[in-house]
This record gives sequence, C-alpha cells and structure tokens, in this order.
Amino acid sequence: MLSSMFSGRMEVEKDEDGYHLVDRNGAYFAYILDFLRDSKIVLPQDPAEIKQILKEANFFAVQELIEACHESLNKLRPPKEDQITPICQVPIVTSPFEEQKIIKQSEKPVVKLLYNRGNNKYSYTNSSDDHMLRNIELFDKLALNFTNRIKFIRDVVGEDICVWSFYGHGRKISEICCTSIVYATEKKQTKVEFPEARIYEETLNILLYEGKGRPQMEELEKDVSSGEFVPRVRRIHAGTGNPQQQLGNR
Repeated sequence: MLSSMFSGRMEVEKDEDGYHLVDRNGAYFAYILDFLRDSKIVLPQDPAEIKQILKEANFFAVQELIEACHESLNKLRPPKEDQITPICQVPIVTSPFEEQKIIKQSEKPVVKLLYNRGNNKYSYTNSSDDHMLRNIELFDKLALNFTNRIKFIRDVVGEDICVWSFYGHGRKISEICCTSIVYATEKKQTKVEFPEARIYEETLNILLYEGKGRPQMEELEKDVSSGEFVPRVRRIHAGTGNPQQQLGNR
C-alpha cells in the first residue's frame, strides 16, 4: 500500500507544510515502519493491541505482519477445554413413533417413565405431588446407577399421569401404573403412589434381557383381536399391589 501511495499512480493529500497525510492510527503506525525496516517485530502481549496492529497491517497490506499477528493471537488464546460427552443421557420422546424406534434400536433393556401431571380432570390428593416428585427422583437415580446397562427415556406427552414401563428385546415386559382414582367425601380425586420396592424389582428383572439371549420362560396369552399367542405383559397397579396380567398389545 505504501509503495502504491508514493508511486505517483495515486493522489496523496499533503498539508500546508508539504507533509503527506495518511489518515490512519498513528499510535500503531510505528509497528508498520519497524516491520518494514527489519522484517521482524516484537508484538505486545495484549490481544486487544495485537488486533489493532492487525487492523493497520491489513490496511497497509503487509502480509508477513498480518501472519505474525495471527500467530501471536493463536498463542495467547486460552487452550480449548476438552469437550465432555455426558455419560448419562436421557432422551425425551416426542412421539409414539420416535419412542418405538428408540426401543427397537436399543441394544440395552429400556426403562421409560411417563409423567404428565397436567393431564388430569380431577384434583390431586394431598400426598400426590410429593409422590410424583419421588417417582421422578428415583428415575434419575436409577438412570445414573444403571446407565451402562439400561437405556432410560422420558415421556411427558402421553395420556397417562405416572407410569413406569420396562422393555426388553424391543417389546414391553411389564409396567407399573402409579395413579388411581379415589373418593374424598363425594368428589373423585387422583392419587399418585410411589411403589419404590416394585420399581426396583422390575428394574432388576429387566436386566435379564441384557444381550441377545432371551429368558428361557416366557408367558404367552391369546390376543382376542388377532387370535395369535403373544408374550404377556405384566401390569402392576400400585394402588392394589397385585400384578394384573393383561394383553401385551394394548
């Protein structure tokens, strides 16, 4: 740029004393001159000042100084922290189709917690809020403890209020419904249970479905709609405490 300015091809402004006027930052022009004299320069350690020098080097098109500024900035830039991939990742399903895909593709058994407090037409009993939170807390703890052996997923858009589902080899093995309808005086209320022991039991049972081998004994029942025999799903209602055997393809 300086060569072009004083080659005669460009009109350069002069002051009344005949000095050439260059409308740039004079504080950093010294770095330009020093580099042009010696082809080397000691740059400051302040990244902000180096950026100002880089700005002038770009204007005067001093390519070697531009490269020196970039090199210094790279050295002063703090090292990037190693990216951390979370050990425990719990997806939230957005649709039944996505849920089925996750379960089918998982090489591990799957535990799903559906919780949807807003999907209710009755008021909740006094202990229901606390029990709902305890279900969620237990789910989080199990996800941390068994993340290497079980895939955990959340569902917050389903039709039920609080249901645990357990899957092995791509199909539902059991489920625990934690809600029931009770009567308080003359009004119906929704009650949320926290069947902690049952949840632990079913979580440990689902570990039988690790790997490709299936458990030796599988209960079958006849599907009333198709007439075919299908694996039975063990459904447990927390309010009764007794397993309820129902059709596996609800």
